[in-house]
Amino acid sequence: MFEGMDLGKMGKMMEQMQEKAKELQEQAKNVEFTAKAGGGLIEVTANGAGEVIDMNIDDSLLEDKESLQILLISAMNDVNKMIEDNKKSQAMGMMGGMNPFGS
Repeated sequence: MFEGMDLGKMGKMMEQMQEKAKELQEQAKNVEFTAKAGGGLIEVTANGAGEVIDMNIDDSLLEDKESLQILLISAMNDVNKMIEDNKKSQAMGMMGGMNPFGS
């Protein structure tokens, strides 16, 4: 089952992947994602690490608590999806070209 697999090479590749993952985590803090809801009445910005760094709420929503909650949840979910999609994309890119089974 493990014929032709170079375990030494695989170990080095794992170390490289861990280093790359650390780099990507640091870089993620510098990437911003913005989601809007309600035609732009709510805007949420988060960095690639998932930290919300800015939020804008149109004054017209301040007296409509239910709409504010719905739109805020929508914008938060959208920005979280953007971050997750970015993480998946980076992980796939990191895996590209790596073959632990030899040539």
